[in-house]
Amino acid sequence: MSSVEEFRAEIRAWLADHLVGEFAELKGRGGPGREHEEFEGRLAWERHMAAHGWTCVGWPVEHGGRGASLEEQIAFHEEYALADAPARVNHIGEQLLGPTLIAFGTQEQKKRFLPPIVAVEELWCQGYSEPDAGSDLANVRTRAALSEDGTEWVVDGQKIWTSLAHESQWCFVVARTQPGSQRHAGLSYLLVPLKQSGVEVRPIVQLTGTSEFNEVFFDGARTDAAHIVGAPGDGWRIAMATLGFERGVSTLGQQVGFRREWDGLAALARKNGAIADPLIRDRLVQAWIDLEAMAASARRGVDPSVGKLYWAKWHRDLGELAMDVCGAASTIAAGDPYELDDWQRLFLFSRADTIYAGSDEIQKNIVAERLLGLPKEARV
Repeated sequence: MSSVEEFRAEIRAWLADHLVGEFAELKGRGGPGREHEEFEGRLAWERHMAAHGWTCVGWPVEHGGRGASLEEQIAFHEEYALADAPARVNHIGEQLLGPTLIAFGTQEQKKRFLPPIVAVEELWCQGYSEPDAGSDLANVRTRAALSEDGTEWVVDGQKIWTSLAHESQWCFVVARTQPGSQRHAGLSYLLVPLKQSGVEVRPIVQLTGTSEFNEVFFDGARTDAAHIVGAPGDGWRIAMATLGFERGVSTLGQQVGFRREWDGLAALARKNGAIADPLIRDRLVQAWIDLEAMAASARRGVDPSVGKLYWAKWHRDLGELAMDVCGAASTIAAGDPYELDDWQRLFLFSRADTIYAGSDEIQKNIVAERLLGLPKEARV
């Protein structure tokens, strides 16, 4: 038996033994557009996973992980999905900030912040987008300056579309720390605690009726001077590295979730007879082919921007296909006043897939300019 097969067997057996009792009631709960479902229970489940060494499996062993290879990580996510285990709550800390700190953080930062991520004791959110700096992240206006005694950064500004900020204790924030700087220059990457008087979190009601996204206002918020990743002014490079993690390995679990959604939709089409429609049948087959190609590309290490473009369109199209499979009933809420079923939530939430994690328009520019060497877009 290969090491990957052994790893797969180990996580499969562990899930079978532990996803029982109160945890069994969490099966299938959570996920995009459904993060409100059983959040406390899912948090308890993930802490249970941590106690048994099943968080941060791809991290190096010296930082609390298992040092799992890419194939082992894929096996982990596949088995997790096959067990119908609940959606993870610690994705941003485990898959985004953690790898960033491992690559760029100081020893003190790794010692302070990595263990609570492994143990799921501190949750993180991402402070990038702003009202005037969404896709154009270089237009950041949130500012930070050192206090008079040089011991703290003082942060002022606003972030928006901040996923799970209302459940998080910390936020990694891209802020302008060099007065008068423009675009990519003068930005820094700060680690800011959210539970303080200088921070206000306001949930944003989405099309799904839930509030996974938030506005975050910083008004004299403070964080230790040592809580800067990289040097002052080096924030753009660090932020781009984090986005690389977000669009890269961290999508493995997401793709396994996509597989589960496709399986469920195909089963529904067979049950309600929609599979008899040759157009719907063709679209289901094409979605399966595209999903297989997506998984193969992830294993091969496709460019993050290309991968993001691929999965965002695929998932949005799946939401549209789900409405056609459901038929006319898809236009009627499942209950009063605005209760939605899983397929309606998929359709509505996936509208955002081509926007978050870097809008499709920006990703296409990156692919054209950086990968294909085409002339840069004219800037006004």
